[in-house]
Amino acid sequence: MTVIEPTRTNIEHPEQTKKYSSSLRFWHWANAIVITGSLLTVLANSTILNGWAVRGFVQDSLKKSGTAITEEQTRSLVGGLRDRVWEYHQYFGYCLIALLLFRLGAEFFQLTDQKLIRKIKVARQQFKAGQNRMIARHEFVVKSLYATFYLLLMVMGITGLCLVFEDDVPLLHKMHFIREIHQFGMYLVLIFIAVHLAGVYLAERKDSKGIVSDMINGGEQQ
Repeated sequence: MTVIEPTRTNIEHPEQTKKYSSSLRFWHWANAIVITGSLLTVLANSTILNGWAVRGFVQDSLKKSGTAITEEQTRSLVGGLRDRVWEYHQYFGYCLIALLLFRLGAEFFQLTDQKLIRKIKVARQQFKAGQNRMIARHEFVVKSLYATFYLLLMVMGITGLCLVFEDDVPLLHKMHFIREIHQFGMYLVLIFIAVHLAGVYLAERKDSKGIVSDMINGGEQQ
């Protein structure tokens, strides 16, 4: 069992499989879609719509259709496309913030044994007490990583909002480090996604086969 592998075992009742509420499952998959969309907009603007290649492509395509435009017009056209993509990025950001607020709210209404904070506390207590030490340590590390990911999403949401409204708030416009934090956070999100997918893959290949289906059906099947 590697440190990045999630498990199906309920740490308080090792003989049982973990259960996932409908709200948590909705958040998980909706969050995956939103983050994927957000990252794709960044990828599009940093590759397809970036540099001289795309400008040349636009000019050549228009020439073939009988329309000639200047370099300045091409730059303006591509810039407009990039701005439109960034608008979609902002929309995904708003959805991400809404989902994060939903997740924080759902934490208060979750069943007691499904709350993230409780799972971390129980794992820590069991490890200290010497109960199921290996499972408890593993659960503590995995759930702590999830909690850290939630904090990272909060930072991304806050810095993203600051960038959206920086033109309206002079003070924000001067804080250049906000953009750097937001960009650096994106790489941390990518790292977490890679680690998470690797962990799920290993779990499915080893002792926790069925963990993906549990996140779809709630873990009801034994």
